[in-house]
Amino acid sequence: MDKIKEVKMLDQLLDFLDSHLTGDASHGRSHAKRVLKMAREIASTEYDVDDDVIMASAILHDVVALPKDHPDRNKSSLLAADKASNFLKTIEFPQHKIEAVAHSILTHSFSAGIIPETIEAKILQDADRMEALGAIGIARCFYTSGLLKRNLFHSEDPLAKDRDLDDREYALDHFYVKLLKLPSMMQTEGGMKMAQKKADILKRYIDDLLKELNY
Repeated sequence: MDKIKEVKMLDQLLDFLDSHLTGDASHGRSHAKRVLKMAREIASTEYDVDDDVIMASAILHDVVALPKDHPDRNKSSLLAADKASNFLKTIEFPQHKIEAVAHSILTHSFSAGIIPETIEAKILQDADRMEALGAIGIARCFYTSGLLKRNLFHSEDPLAKDRDLDDREYALDHFYVKLLKLPSMMQTEGGMKMAQKKADILKRYIDDLLKELNY
């Protein structure tokens, strides 16, 4: 796809995404653009990928994003894949690539638990999970916990030394239940290296927090 067509296509994808946003700032336009940037960065390290698939799936992966406490949360990626596919059929997107886009969107979700089979799908999953790490990951974690009215941390036992971890109650617990495990779950070597660096930011944050708590 030449540059002019790419810019036009990106605008169409973003406009479609905007029309389906629900007000969740952690899954908006800026998130989608960061995922696209990260996916392209991972791809550039060592992989020969289809950038059309990367672009469309990165921008539209959260075109349906049910709240984390929604009973059908694990169906979000399936619904998003269907909606994205139907939209791509109506614009000048290479029709033979729609199935690959749908697969990438379907398998990107942590809650869906479906293994990605293509390199584009693996890269999208890594790029999206990268958003849960680093400084942005910290901000998104506490933002989401605020929406769900969860406590920031257990005031007496923030590291859960004498209790079970409970990330449905405490935001900091989510670091240990999920976030710090993400680097080892990355699908690509490039993604794994980047994720480890971003996970170190979470660890430094925890150290600083514990110092302020005199813990």
